[in-house]
Amino acid sequence: MTRYADIPKPIRSGIVLVDPDRGTPQRIIILQFNPDTLERSLSPQSAGDQADSGGGGSGSGDKNEALRLKGPAQETWKFTAEIDATDQFEVAAPDGIHPQLATLEMLVQPTTAKLREAMRLSKKGTIEISPIEMPLTLFTWGSKRVMPVRITELSINESAFDVNLNPIRASLSIGLKVLTVSDLPAGHRGAELYLAHLAQKERLAAAARGGALSALGLNSGDIGLGRV
Repeated sequence: MTRYADIPKPIRSGIVLVDPDRGTPQRIIILQFNPDTLERSLSPQSAGDQADSGGGGSGSGDKNEALRLKGPAQETWKFTAEIDATDQFEVAAPDGIHPQLATLEMLVQPTTAKLREAMRLSKKGTIEISPIEMPLTLFTWGSKRVMPVRITELSINESAFDVNLNPIRASLSIGLKVLTVSDLPAGHRGAELYLAHLAQKERLAAAARGGALSALGLNSGDIGLGRV
């Protein structure tokens, strides 16, 4: 008989903020519930994209570029995360889920310290103030999906409140863009993490069983003669 204690606990998805210089985690955000669905989109960066933009192409592009890629595919993720204080009665929540929401919101906000520093430089007459750099953000979905990302969308729907109007239940629509070597400087820790993520895909693809031409009603002669 299987005991409750023997049932393995599910691995949680989450977000890790990493110091890009030292590589040390600065903050770990564990999603309370794993999303039920993930929407993923990959857009190949084809060298012939410009010539093909008219839906089928005009035929005026460089034909030598038809099978070439300029770089990694642009990959985006979308999912809905749930936060519910009523599902964690053992955890004190005097502020409802304000802390969890604030933690996620700060992923797309600079800190007050960095804003004050930018204001100080502006008052001193600094001609050019560099955009504020955020920590390197990683999204994790198990050990086979750990990738550097930029949050592109954060939409919050609060659906329940306590007597002090603290939110106690909310759903969040989160959009992510996977950062590739095309987005990051050479040697950046995020670029190395992306290469490790891509290498994991290569290993998984190599483990997949290949099909047979006969299952498609073809043989090698059909392919060789181009009569497909």
